[in-house]
Amino acid sequence: MIPMEVGRILEEMRTERIRGASWLARRGAEAYLILSEMLSGDELRRTLEEMRERIPAVNRTMASLYNLARFMPVTGDPEFLRAKAEEFIRLVDESKREIGNIGSELIDENEVVITHSFSSAVLEILLTARRKGKPFRVILTESSPDNEGIAMARELDAAGVPFELITDAQLGVFARKATLALVGADSVTRDGAVVNKAGTYLLALACYDSGVPFYVAAESFKLHPKLESKDVELVERPYSRNGYPVRNVLFDVTPWKYVRGVITELGILVPPKEI
Repeated sequence: MIPMEVGRILEEMRTERIRGASWLARRGAEAYLILSEMLSGDELRRTLEEMRERIPAVNRTMASLYNLARFMPVTGDPEFLRAKAEEFIRLVDESKREIGNIGSELIDENEVVITHSFSSAVLEILLTARRKGKPFRVILTESSPDNEGIAMARELDAAGVPFELITDAQLGVFARKATLALVGADSVTRDGAVVNKAGTYLLALACYDSGVPFYVAAESFKLHPKLESKDVELVERPYSRNGYPVRNVLFDVTPWKYVRGVITELGILVPPKEI
């Protein structure tokens, strides 16, 4: 049986609306740290077997949770569990920094970067480019209905990065004004497709039509070892405005042919042959 403290973390992860797959994976690893402090022996082993099901179930579109659950051993040794959880947390933090270094090299002087939703990996690229003294500006969507783009705007504002916010409906208009597109990912499938916030596919299409290179920033633990694009489950959440129900599919799938490359801590991968 999962302890109440860990159950609260799983519920926090399930209800999170703004922060993405990297944050959820890190938070999940922190849940394993708590387990290592509370349980041992057969009780720990049984709980870890249950966690193998519960962690991916938080959001089945996110490869980071699938890979986290399989990275963690089913063991009765709390010290071994703690070491593996700390290793995964280091992987999350170090991967993001390395993606920032690699991705920032794609940003040239006076670049106009367009992005959609909130991605900690994309944010790290932009902040790293800012620290390197590169002049550029960002176009970002509000990313309704959860408005993840507003959260991204706050981060850019605090860092002094010039930006302008647009409504999602203007993606096609403003893609023509960009010189580079950067988005995050919840998963990259075995066949190289990108699962991300709904609207990502529309941005990729607009960039393709306008000749704007479209890159995805994703840590290697977001590469799903088994999932194919045709098998992605598109999750829908109830939503309404002014009393009317509005369809609200959370994610879409961008085919690999629209993706110039996937920026990982291992380098820039070209889908699908290097995924």
